[in-house]
Amino acid sequence: MWSYWERTSFIDNADVIIIGSGLVGLSAALHLKKQQPALKVLVLERGFLPSGASTKNAGFACFGTVSEQIEVINRSSEAEAMHLVNYKWRGLQRLRQNLGDENIGYHQYGGHELFMADEREPAKNAFDQIDHLNKLLQQAIGEPDIYAVADERIAGFGLNKVSHIIYNPFEGQIDTGKMMRALLYKVYELGVLVLNNIHIDAIEQGDNFINLLTTQGRFKAGKVILATNAFASQLFPDLDVVPGRGQVLITKPVPGLKLKGTYHFNEGYYYFRNIDNRVLFGGGRNLDYQAEETFDFGHTDTVKEKLVSYLHEVILPGQNVDIDHWWSGIMGFGQDLSPIVKQVQPNVFCAVRCNGMGVAMGSLVGEEVANLVLTDGSHI
Repeated sequence: MWSYWERTSFIDNADVIIIGSGLVGLSAALHLKKQQPALKVLVLERGFLPSGASTKNAGFACFGTVSEQIEVINRSSEAEAMHLVNYKWRGLQRLRQNLGDENIGYHQYGGHELFMADEREPAKNAFDQIDHLNKLLQQAIGEPDIYAVADERIAGFGLNKVSHIIYNPFEGQIDTGKMMRALLYKVYELGVLVLNNIHIDAIEQGDNFINLLTTQGRFKAGKVILATNAFASQLFPDLDVVPGRGQVLITKPVPGLKLKGTYHFNEGYYYFRNIDNRVLFGGGRNLDYQAEETFDFGHTDTVKEKLVSYLHEVILPGQNVDIDHWWSGIMGFGQDLSPIVKQVQPNVFCAVRCNGMGVAMGSLVGEEVANLVLTDGSHI
């Protein structure tokens, strides 16, 4: 049973409750408090730390390789692909503006798309599209000459079985842990309260407020934002959000590591980077989509074996490097590549489905749902 002090200071005094303390949820809280400092904003998180991917992602500040752009265009249209590029670009700039490059460990070392020796046709297709994509992307983000063939970089990175590289100087990397710490500190300074280890069982409409039934009891607020990304469908099954697990490894420090930047191959399904003289490497979801459409953290032998094979044969060939740690994160995907930002019930809003691009999209997605709350006709 809660005390009077607990009720008045922690439980019953929220104007807005945000479910999920990841990048989207905290960005929404940040924007709400910047726009209306007097708002009482409470964030509820099911885990000890954010439960999905915000503290588990690979820290890529990217907006898409040539192959990924081609895939999006083929799936939708040039206009939709460039809309997404512009959205991700603006989202990355907003993240940097909100928190500062030093506080998130941002480094613009550039991005590299790799093509293996047996990918002659995909490489040719990508090369043929570079000039056209550069013109499209210059209109989308205002930067010229984004993609260029850079095969001369292969030897310097020490890669094996790689025949071609497309380089993008405008992509960067962040320290995911620093980013989330900086964001937490930012919202704390503005008076946002974050409570952890609280699982939401149900959302109920009250007469003048929303009731949240949780493992810690009942919470109430004037408005609620659902920012749980992949887990959103557990509360609202009609939302087009499917979980996608990303499995990741990190090596022990590698003496004389030659890698510097972010690297993608196989249409972005595999990705690696340097961090603290280590190699962070993840991906392989495409090996078995069904197995990876799960809410369960963990690993599969199929993906682990493929990642280890690529690590030793392609990324660090001939080096006896040890793997220090494995982990996984749960991302949210859907048929539509744009995030879902909308009202799902009276006074209940959602901001979910970043399609594996949460670092790039999350800041703007959080702002958009906060603006929906602030402009909604009903009283906060």
